[in-house]
Amino acid sequence: MNREITQPRARSGTFAVQLSATRRGARLARLLATEQLRSWGLPLDDASQIIAELASNAALHGYVPGRDFRILLTVTGDTLRIEVADARGERLPLVLERSEAYESGRGLLLVEALATRWGVRHGPFPRKTVWAEITLTGS
Repeated sequence: MNREITQPRARSGTFAVQLSATRRGARLARLLATEQLRSWGLPLDDASQIIAELASNAALHGYVPGRDFRILLTVTGDTLRIEVADARGERLPLVLERSEAYESGRGLLLVEALATRWGVRHGPFPRKTVWAEITLTGS
């Protein structure tokens, strides 16, 4: 008899890590967060893309010498919340218009398309947190 083995999906959990605001730190954030999602038995595709974009933005646009960025994943029920905080609270994320004129700057369009909802929270000074939520289906 063949049996399907499934890992129970996380219903609650938290993961946080603070990393240097560099390209290497952004890459490591994606790798560590993706591994955490895997250990929770959660779908990786959309969440991994959102994590990569927000971590990359924190390293590129939220960079302040000597300051880190922080990623926080929270699972509550059927919602995964991804938060990335950086040290540039005065620099809000900008969603560019869909245009072929720009080769970059479309990461937040991707976040907007993949997330159930997303936004920005100020503070504590001088930080800001860009967050995105994904509704987990098939539970």
